[in-house]
Amino acid sequence: MSIVSLDAIALASRLIDIPSPTEEERAVGEFLHQELARLGYSVRRHAVGDSRFNLYAAAGGKPRVVLNSHIDTVPPWFASRVDDQYVHGRGACDTKGVIAAMIAAGERLRAEGNRDFAFLLVVGEETDSIGAKSANIEFAGLGSEYVIVGEPTESKFARASKGALTCTLRFDGVAAHSAYPERGDSAINKMIAAIAEINRADWGTHEELGKATANVGVVRGGEKPNIIAGSAECEVMFRTVADPAEVRAKLERLAARFGGRIVAARGNPPQFMVVPKGAPSTVVAFNTDVPHLGNLGKPLLFGPGSILDAHGADERIAKRDLLAAIDVYYGTVRQLLGC
Repeated sequence: MSIVSLDAIALASRLIDIPSPTEEERAVGEFLHQELARLGYSVRRHAVGDSRFNLYAAAGGKPRVVLNSHIDTVPPWFASRVDDQYVHGRGACDTKGVIAAMIAAGERLRAEGNRDFAFLLVVGEETDSIGAKSANIEFAGLGSEYVIVGEPTESKFARASKGALTCTLRFDGVAAHSAYPERGDSAINKMIAAIAEINRADWGTHEELGKATANVGVVRGGEKPNIIAGSAECEVMFRTVADPAEVRAKLERLAARFGGRIVAARGNPPQFMVVPKGAPSTVVAFNTDVPHLGNLGKPLLFGPGSILDAHGADERIAKRDLLAAIDVYYGTVRQLLGC
């Protein structure tokens, strides 16, 4: 298959058919390395741990604009399927279709002599953004002016995105025989009461970003049904509209009322991105690698497909949207380069 032929649909399908759940990105990274090198890009691997790597591929000039997306996906993997309207498969919109459109746009740029750009394809976005965080240090001296981050934004530039804060709460109780509950103190009951309060609480509102949300997505606790639970934990993720430190402080106070405490936390503040003049824009609630690529220049966030189709049992991307995105990436890079 030749990427030069601008068959972005075929490239997207090929990428989908290489499973790359987070921490298992090596095979798709090797494929992209070979393809980009074959096209004539100067490609280097940036190690992220023992067996994982980011890819940096320079077009030959000064990398004033960096086109970035991630090569990992959520599980479970399922193969590509193409019909009249859509490309289906794990990673179709998040973000293998995006990568295919970016590479096709790069070929158009190079065909007319524009080489002041590069690709940065990273691992780990779906979990801890370790690829982006490492790349932000490794390529801090690149001299790039803009970084275009590819995510499924429904073919609109995102002018803002909510922040994120993920916390693990631990509750301690007193274990006892369940036939004598008065001898114990259930950590699970404490956790349930705290979760109810988390769901009732107001976590903030912003004029542009809207209302903050909270989701308790993981709960753990107890040992056996005949034992009063001596410990319990839950993991909660906030989509924040203010400083995550403020949300964390409020959560700490709330948890303490129920005998709980925060034992782990990570997050980033809301982000505000560049929108090309005259381009349609939107606000997104999901998190991206944008917060972790600050050394690479002013951020833009754009991609074909919908986040509502990502991570699902029938992830897909409309073929017409994928092909239209080639024009957008091409035109945006030209505009940023002043062509």
